[in-house]
Amino acid sequence: MSESALAGEAAALDAADELRAKRAEFVLDDAVYLDGNSLGALPRAVPARLSDVVEREWGRLRIRSWDESAWWTAPERVGDRIGRLIGAAPGQVVVGDSTSVNVFKAVVAAVRSVPGGGRDRDEVLVDAATFPTDGYIAESAARMTGCRIRAVPAAELAGAAGPHTAVALVNHVDYRTGRLHDLPGTTAAVRAAGARVVWDLCHSAGALPVELDAHGVDFAVGCTYKYLNGGPGAPAFLYVRRDLQPRFDSPLPGWNSHADPFGMSPAYRPADGAVRGRVGTPEILSLLALDAALDVWDGVDLAAVRAKSLALTDFFLRCVAAYAPGAVTPVTPAAHGERGSQVSLRTASGDGRETVAELVRRGVVGDFRPPDLLRFGFAPLYVGFADTERAARLLAEAVGA
Repeated sequence: MSESALAGEAAALDAADELRAKRAEFVLDDAVYLDGNSLGALPRAVPARLSDVVEREWGRLRIRSWDESAWWTAPERVGDRIGRLIGAAPGQVVVGDSTSVNVFKAVVAAVRSVPGGGRDRDEVLVDAATFPTDGYIAESAARMTGCRIRAVPAAELAGAAGPHTAVALVNHVDYRTGRLHDLPGTTAAVRAAGARVVWDLCHSAGALPVELDAHGVDFAVGCTYKYLNGGPGAPAFLYVRRDLQPRFDSPLPGWNSHADPFGMSPAYRPADGAVRGRVGTPEILSLLALDAALDVWDGVDLAAVRAKSLALTDFFLRCVAAYAPGAVTPVTPAAHGERGSQVSLRTASGDGRETVAELVRRGVVGDFRPPDLLRFGFAPLYVGFADTERAARLLAEAVGA
């Protein structure tokens, strides 16, 4: 198909897009921003909200804001807002700390909660292609609980869980290839083997429906600065299924998760519910920036987000095939059921860093993973089809197609 035909199709698709009005709620410029899988764009409501938090809540109310501005309950309140986006009923998600810290809490607590964990069940399964930090944390958690690590390809984890497995830690979407893994099937198989499962949702939360409650997930963690647009360093979230909460034995029992935090007792007594996932004082400025950022999700149907994500990535792959045949090779699965909201391409030249740098000079922001993977994240709330066509066209120019 010709360039003019694809550009015309993009215009028609943008005109029919039911999410197109959301784009105006973000601070964007003339660049095509396809790096929302690393850092989401700034929602317009955030600066004014942060200004109010700093100048009024902190500047004038000062310590009174813990009560009068509801700072104290923000981790659970914002957690419930994220819960709606990941299929979790209220009272099961708490926001705070980093993804790495929450992975540590979840893996250790998962081992401690399963009968025989650390003894008869002394194996922690990890996705063999996991994000490195998840692997580092899992190894430390395994040492702490008397377990050993076994790395297994994510597609084989369902069959790998057995009588010695305590927990499986799995990435919902592979951060390099954009492959979407089978959350329902893997969860069911791991639980049927008598083990727990911890899902890392960093590359799926806000990009597609997750449905944690419906699929019986035990624990889940995720960051909020990618598709949820919470800002650089925004606090992560931790999901603990409701019936597991009484058995949630956190390896980081801080004062903020105490049943009576201001009682200052020398003995630890954990709070009930999602509060048990807290550790120290909440990161109020970044937490309330995230709260404001989540306003863009009010009234948004995750099914519509998923439909547009697939349409965008399908269209991008078609445009790339038309504009740059042979210059790049997709490594992201073509099948919708196996694709997140990211397209990864392997360059024929093998120089991914220079290709991405050239794209940035031409007005397209993506990223790469060594040595030769180009990554393009499609955030459906603000990326359009004309953006997508332009990105493919400029990619072809950047690789000399």
